Amino acid sequence: MQTVMVNASSAYPVHIGGGLLERAGELVAGATKSRTCAVITDTTVEKLYAARVCRSLQDAGVTVRLHAFPAGEQSKNIAVYGGMLEFLAESGLTRSDFAVALGGGVAGDMAGFAAATYQRGIDYIQMPTTLLAASDSSVGGKTAIDLAAGKNLAGAFHQPKMVICDTDAFQTLPEEDFAGGMAETVKHALIADAGFYRFLMEEPVRERIGDVVRRNVEIKASVVGEDEFERGRRKILNFGHTLGHAIEKNSGFTVPHGHAVAMGMVLAARAAERMAYSPAGTLDAVLAACRRFRLPTQCPYTAPQLYAAAISDKKRDGGSIDVVVLEELGRARTVRLDLEGLRRFTEAAL
Repeated sequence: MQTVMVNASSAYPVHIGGGLLERAGELVAGATKSRTCAVITDTTVEKLYAARVCRSLQDAGVTVRLHAFPAGEQSKNIAVYGGMLEFLAESGLTRSDFAVALGGGVAGDMAGFAAATYQRGIDYIQMPTTLLAASDSSVGGKTAIDLAAGKNLAGAFHQPKMVICDTDAFQTLPEEDFAGGMAETVKHALIADAGFYRFLMEEPVRERIGDVVRRNVEIKASVVGEDEFERGRRKILNFGHTLGHAIEKNSGFTVPHGHAVAMGMVLAARAAERMAYSPAGTLDAVLAACRRFRLPTQCPYTAPQLYAAAISDKKRDGGSIDVVVLEELGRARTVRLDLEGLRRFTEAAL
């Protein structure tokens, strides 16, 4: 087991290794005195992992309540979130109890938001079962649900007490889902670590998956520790996300998040080169990584469609929005654009 500490407003460990779901009770017992929890997961993960997690927690003396919601991004809405809150209340959870977010990014975002808002905030523990969630969304305390107007428009910063990442869970991931996790992994390398980029391009990542997740978490933890509430440097973690979220919205959330981010990174790199924000060769580096991990590089939507969706992005600040560009491989910065600038950026991206 490898452990990375996240030094946010409240520090917490991220445990990474094989077989950790069976050890969940033991690990959780060392982090909280509470002996009552709600495990929140989706219907797909419920069949795969809920029983072993609940059993491990119960063996450690924890009373467990289990709630499963329909799997898929379409469930990341206010109605399903409301159902989670009702479940927590009906289960009699108190402010001293805790929730467990078991699953991918949707489960983590939603269970985390429910924990952030139930009785004005209870503790929660992230147990990611996808590479995407383990490498990115389970760390950093962002929780949210989608609204009709856009992705992640209702949410809160709420740091977990612990993250337990069982890398064995990735063995059950379809190739498409594994590739989606590699999109966020590539993003971290592009914005923060050129050496990690070279590692990804040269090494067999599935055989080194524990090291891959650890380096992802180290990069994310470093950025979050410096800027927990996304007022400055943390914005670089949004590379590829402004147009990636626009792709998701245009698709009716049928394009998976990681695949949308991959397309968004390609679009952002192309626009940044054409507008002289990034040096020549940046787009080639992004394309090479996406192709290595079988991620899409072509966007099926027009510039007006992307622009219309992008202006509702939560990162918009009045009449402007920050987009992330690469200064060089392994280093990123934000560029503030007004809405006309965003329109030109979107056109250059295509």
